[in-house]
Amino acid sequence: MAASFDVPPTAGLPLQAGDLWPGGDADLEGALARFLGFESAQLECSGTAALVVALTALKQLAPARREVIVPAYTCPLVALAVAHCGLVLRLCDLQPDSLDLDPGALAALCGPQTLAVLPTHLAGRVADVATALACAHAAGAWVIEDAAQALGARTGATAVGLQGDIGFYSLAVGKGLTIFEGGVLVARDAALRAACRAASRATVPASRAWELRRSLELLGYAALYRPAGLRWAYGAPLRRALARGDWVEAAGDDFSLRIPLHRPGRWRRAVGVQALQRLPAFLAEGAQRAARRRERLARIPGITVLADSPAAPGAAGTWPVLLLLLPDQARRDAVLRGHWGAGLGLGLPFVHALPDYPQYAGAVPPAAAGALPHARSLAARLLAVSNSPWLDEARFEQVCALLAPPGPSVARTSLN
Repeated sequence: MAASFDVPPTAGLPLQAGDLWPGGDADLEGALARFLGFESAQLECSGTAALVVALTALKQLAPARREVIVPAYTCPLVALAVAHCGLVLRLCDLQPDSLDLDPGALAALCGPQTLAVLPTHLAGRVADVATALACAHAAGAWVIEDAAQALGARTGATAVGLQGDIGFYSLAVGKGLTIFEGGVLVARDAALRAACRAASRATVPASRAWELRRSLELLGYAALYRPAGLRWAYGAPLRRALARGDWVEAAGDDFSLRIPLHRPGRWRRAVGVQALQRLPAFLAEGAQRAARRRERLARIPGITVLADSPAAPGAAGTWPVLLLLLPDQARRDAVLRGHWGAGLGLGLPFVHALPDYPQYAGAVPPAAAGALPHARSLAARLLAVSNSPWLDEARFEQVCALLAPPGPSVARTSLN
């Protein structure tokens, strides 16, 4: 039975009335650069658009290179961005029970046709970038860090997204800071920064229609992203999708093949500047809450809590959700079938490995049944638990009870 209100699937930063007041500082690029500890940041209309701009810039710098290597388990929008740019997608398997690219598989894929490699900091977990840099640079290619879900994560003193040649972040709903849809692009090299800005000027038009739509959607987010509103804005559509048995729609994986490109307007930029002031405290509170809950979840037999990559020393990710690996797909699916629509913050990052979405076959190369075993195993066993502050302790204990198998508890530790 659904609860009296719905916990959001991720911990997004709620907006306050003062954020919406027009006429404030609209230099969101400057504010983000200061937040990241970097000299500049480039604002785009979405994380996907930021990736399109980055790939367009690299394509112009190396027109003979056509291949983009991505994790076989990642957001389908990555594949759509590669296809939008007329490039060739290459799928790399993961390490077992990990979000890191498999080094052997990556080395075998990199070659003279490789344009870019995309290590991905999924759900705020810090991934291994050093291996991607070594393989890509040895082949003369670039590394684009997909930090769409990891704004604010760090490796030591360096913001995630700044280790690769280019990095991008998403400002979409549920990603922490949001202007409903937005993207941020950074590049370490001055020449790459110039190429990205030139690519944006050449390919991204202004659109009053899109900006009006996004502004109205942002107002809707400000009004409804709270416990009472989420039952209508999120919970009801989720339960309708689940009633149809459509897990792809329920997870939000049903993306349009068309990627909107436009420029964020002044008002939304100003909203972002105001909200960004509260983001560090919000992320710190989320990290503390996640630390307590990781310890509790790791005591449940058969549950592995994914942490930051051991190949990223000093990593401190963000925690919009907690990612759990269950022993097998049957146990994971049983939890989802019984409780996904109950308002407890359960869900999936993505339903399938990329080649297993029929609707994206035009953008993703096929893979044989035995190929990409680790990515497909991860997709089959992964479960997300929201780290929203609205998932109170009573509901969190309810989640733990749902995850626990019959029998005595056995302590275990999470991956470090």
